[in-house]
Amino acid sequence: MSNKKVLLGMSGGVDSSVSALLLKKQGYDVIGITLELFPGSSCCNTETYIDAKNVCNSIGIPHIIYNQKEEFKCKVIDNFIKEYSNQRTPNPCIECNKYMKFGAMYEKAKELGCDYIATGHYAIMEYSEKYKKYILRKSKNILKDQSYVLYNMPKELLGKIIFPLGEFETKEDVRRVAKENNLKVANKPDSEDICFIPDGDYKKFLEINSELKPKKGNIVRTTGEILGEHQGLYRYTIGQRKGLGISYKAPLFVIGFNKQKNELIVGEEKEIYKKEFLVNEVNLLLIDEIKEPMEVEVKTRYSSKNAKATIMKENEKIKVILEEPQRAITPGQSAVFYKDDIVIGGGKIL
Repeated sequence: MSNKKVLLGMSGGVDSSVSALLLKKQGYDVIGITLELFPGSSCCNTETYIDAKNVCNSIGIPHIIYNQKEEFKCKVIDNFIKEYSNQRTPNPCIECNKYMKFGAMYEKAKELGCDYIATGHYAIMEYSEKYKKYILRKSKNILKDQSYVLYNMPKELLGKIIFPLGEFETKEDVRRVAKENNLKVANKPDSEDICFIPDGDYKKFLEINSELKPKKGNIVRTTGEILGEHQGLYRYTIGQRKGLGISYKAPLFVIGFNKQKNELIVGEEKEIYKKEFLVNEVNLLLIDEIKEPMEVEVKTRYSSKNAKATIMKENEKIKVILEEPQRAITPGQSAVFYKDDIVIGGGKIL
């Protein structure tokens, strides 16, 4: 292979570090890049930069830091705040992938004359003879698969992204490669939380960084019966049971919001199951449009299992009809559609 240039996103963790090593061994001309996104976040702090730079030095590739703080605030943080203000529960990783890793980073790659960009995500990008195009598939590591958070990538990037870890079946295999090659980050723990909220307290983050402040209102049943008081609608999400501070003859869960009346609507468990819903902001990767009803598998949260469904076009939206009702379908989260293990596309749940 001629030395094709690839720009690799590096967080200083084991996944992106092993990705750098593998690409170098495969003969690519690799440049490591760490995006500077949010001061003090788990994916871009001083330790991150040092770890990423050290790994690059140890395997003999250049490393750059790219300041994208303004863009990140505008596209990811502001969106996060806006969604919670409207009683929706966002997944900021999806926005970050779309605008930062596959937006700003791709533009930087073109500027540097790179042929590809790469990340340490667990997913597979490959050419399909069946579809005569590049497709995005689930990784071999089913526990770590991240294809769900990648559905929103620009379609024109299919075939221009490399996921070096897609064929690994376990995280232990990735760590083993790091140890065998003396990478100092081999045992570095995974970061699980939202990167810009390292302590996991999203309510505190919203209160410090936005106009959202605790504003009490009634907790009500669908019948209008008042059961107690909530502390501000942004502090709750669909399906939540803990922290409601109310007692009732049966366990109660958040099933909806009435923003006009500042009411939190609760119901029994059977009321949090839904059989159909709509999605908008649709991004299709495998096909250009949904012409007729299509049988798919749908994933409605990063942590949820695939469920069988039929999807169909409804104006500019997609209607999803589930074979079996699913629990806590949450506005603001993404619904991602699969055929076998190939990502068809997805959209935001309304």
